Amino acid sequence: MRSRKFLKAEQARLLWDAPGLLAGVDEAGRGPLAGPVVAAAVILDDQKPIRGLADSKTLTALQREMLHDQILAKALCCSVAQASVEEIDTHNILGATMLAMRRAVDGLRLKPAKVLVDGNRLPTLDVLAEAVVKGDALVKAISAASILAKVHRDRLCEQLHAEFPAYGFAGHKGYGTPEHLAALQVHGACVHHRRSFSPVAQALARVSVMSASVTVQVQAGDLALSQPAA
Repeated sequence: MRSRKFLKAEQARLLWDAPGLLAGVDEAGRGPLAGPVVAAAVILDDQKPIRGLADSKTLTALQREMLHDQILAKALCCSVAQASVEEIDTHNILGATMLAMRRAVDGLRLKPAKVLVDGNRLPTLDVLAEAVVKGDALVKAISAASILAKVHRDRLCEQLHAEFPAYGFAGHKGYGTPEHLAALQVHGACVHHRRSFSPVAQALARVSVMSASVTVQVQAGDLALSQPAA
C-alpha cells in the first residue's frame, strides 16, 4: 500500500514522457545534525546551455558558486524551499525532505509537465514524476537543483556560524564531525540542532542530568545552611 506522505518509486524508466517542461529536483542537508533540509527545483532552458553541471558533491565550493549564478541567470525558472528543524523533528528527516521537495516544485513560476527527482523516493506531487537513482550525476536539471540546494544551505550554515560560532557551522556545515561532536559535549545543543538525531538527543540528556545534579547539590547546600548550629 502506498504511503500518503511519499511514494517508493519504480526505478525503471517510464515508457513514455509527457510533452512539455522538465524539472529536476534534489535536496541538501539530510545528514547534518543541525539546520533545515533544503530542496531545489530547476527547469533549464535548452537554448541557454550551462557547461560544467554535475553532482554538487563532486564540485569545489568555488565551482558551485559560479554555477549557482549561471543557473539563476540562464534557467527558465528555479525554486528553493526548505523544511525547518521543527518539521524534521516532527515528521522525521525523510518526511521533511519530501515536504521541502514538494514546496520547491510548487514554488516554480512555470508548471512542469514532468519532474525528475534524485534518489529512489518521490514526494506527493500533482504532476507526472519519476525518481532517478544517482540522478544528480545523470540528469542536468537535477545536477542544477543539487547545486542550488547545496549553495543555499551552505550560506545558511554561514549565518548559523555567525549566530553560534562555538559550534563551527561554517566548517562542517552541521555534519557530525569530531569538532561538532566535541562542541556538543561542551556546549550542549542550540536552537538549530535537530533534537530527533541521536548525538543531539544524547547531548540534551547529558545537560539535563548535569542540571538535575546541580539542582540537587544547591538544594542540599541550602538545607545545610538552614539547619541550626549544634
